[in-house]
Amino acid sequence: MVVDAVLVTGAAGFIGSHTCEALLQRGTPVVGLDNFDPYYDVAIKEQNVREIENTGQRTGIAFTMVEGDICDGSLVKGLLETHGIQAIIHLAAKAGVRPSLEAPLAYARTNIEGTLTLLETACRTNIRRFVFGSSSSVYGDAARVPFSEDQPVSMPISPYAASKVAGESFCYTYHALYDLPTVCLRLFTVYGPRQRPDLAINKFVRLILAGEPVPRYGDGSSSRDYTYVGDIVRGVLAALDSNIQWDIINLGSDSPITLNELIGAVEQVLGRGARIDELPPQPGDVRQTHADITKARTILGWNPEVSLREGLEHFVQWWESTMQS
Repeated sequence: MVVDAVLVTGAAGFIGSHTCEALLQRGTPVVGLDNFDPYYDVAIKEQNVREIENTGQRTGIAFTMVEGDICDGSLVKGLLETHGIQAIIHLAAKAGVRPSLEAPLAYARTNIEGTLTLLETACRTNIRRFVFGSSSSVYGDAARVPFSEDQPVSMPISPYAASKVAGESFCYTYHALYDLPTVCLRLFTVYGPRQRPDLAINKFVRLILAGEPVPRYGDGSSSRDYTYVGDIVRGVLAALDSNIQWDIINLGSDSPITLNELIGAVEQVLGRGARIDELPPQPGDVRQTHADITKARTILGWNPEVSLREGLEHFVQWWESTMQS
């Protein structure tokens, strides 16, 4: 499906900024919407926006950044109509499993009410495609691996995960009621340049280079399906371009590793050892994630291409260049 212009929510964030750049590089005008939530340093998000703007200038493709709240229906409607938006890539969310235990109502407002506001507005305008950034956290502590899209997701173990389950449910409701073509993408532990500072790989690199101890929650045997941001963005654009009317699709690496293995991989790329600060397991954290990506391969023609080693090298190169600039 070819669209003339796209609204990207969460545009100033990690995945959102990369998505905006990819759209501009292929010639698609972009309107970015972000509330610049101070969950982490707003200066990082402002730098992300400058990178997008630089890409827009190089390509000559229009990029408009708007600071605002996805719960503001009037604002969203005005953006869709003023800019001739035909598709929404909805990546905005209050992020983080652990912080959601402390502020569940705030997570419900942004992640549920915000998603519902976008869906309601999309059905009143000329939107031809809605892509929703969901999360592997919806699977909870499922024992069956790899995680397949046909598994039940009725037992999320954090408010963040529950808010993503609710977002998917509302996406289906609006597809069923109004024939809104919608794809929900369950993203598995995304990493790469611009990764949020609170996430594991960013934190581990920063601490090891500073000679500070690395926190390890639990015994290190928990495992995650780490997926490089460039691969994720390719999957997002494949969903945008598809003719899918409704589906839920995993985007992951299909190669989970343990926390101990991840720390070892970071040590190898940095050429430095880590001092481990052993801590108890955290409430809300799942023991494992592992994506079954059969649907992504068959429906979207998508495969992850970047190995963990290569992705870590890209991240470290970005980190060092950022720190030196």
